[in-house]
Amino acid sequence: MHIHIINPNTTASMTHAIHQAAELYTSTGTRVSASQPEAGPVSIESHYDEVISAVGVAEEVLKGEHKGNIDAYIVACFGDPGLLAARELTRAPVIGIAEAAFHMATLISTRFSIVTTLSRTGIIAEHLLEQYGFRHHCRRIRAAEIPVLDLEHHPDAAFKRIVEECCRARDEDDIGAIVLGCGGMANLTQEISQEVGIPVVEGVSAALKLAESLVSLGLHTSKHGDLAYPRPKRFTGKFAALSDLRLPLK
Repeated sequence: MHIHIINPNTTASMTHAIHQAAELYTSTGTRVSASQPEAGPVSIESHYDEVISAVGVAEEVLKGEHKGNIDAYIVACFGDPGLLAARELTRAPVIGIAEAAFHMATLISTRFSIVTTLSRTGIIAEHLLEQYGFRHHCRRIRAAEIPVLDLEHHPDAAFKRIVEECCRARDEDDIGAIVLGCGGMANLTQEISQEVGIPVVEGVSAALKLAESLVSLGLHTSKHGDLAYPRPKRFTGKFAALSDLRLPLK
């Protein structure tokens, strides 16, 4: 099977790191590819960033549908930007890393805490917990107070801050697991787990295994109801090229 990871920001080095991290967990016979939008924010740290990046996510799914050889998609930003819109565009499963991580964490613990980058992105994670129905499982959302790109530009300092917050969560929150709240942390999971000593759930790997399971079970995104293909219509201005979209493309 072919699983395609979409990094919703435009930082190619982060896309590469996410891709490498995912390949550590692929099953035999699974191929993983990755891309990022051509335009959009270099990192995603606000509602504004998310809404702009969601357009790029949709465009990357459409590119995949034109190619016609992708069995599942992963949206590799913890805000899950554009997730439902992406699901409208394809029959393939589309997995957001936050939703995947929440599911996985509840399978191994009754309560977890989230360790994310900035306090404001923690608020966004809180909204997702409510939306997905996991609020009562999450004990606390903690922020390491590092910009997302510090994971690229100052990796040692960023790692130290993340581990410190994970250890505080372990010692203070009365939890069984920790969820890492940023796709850019994907390549740090094993090292963080060793430092912290309790289960650490990271969304990219969680989404990968869920995607593999759905494809193996022959389950696809339902086209009955609100995730049916969007109706073709005219778009104007910079989005004119998306006018009269006829789906499915393959």
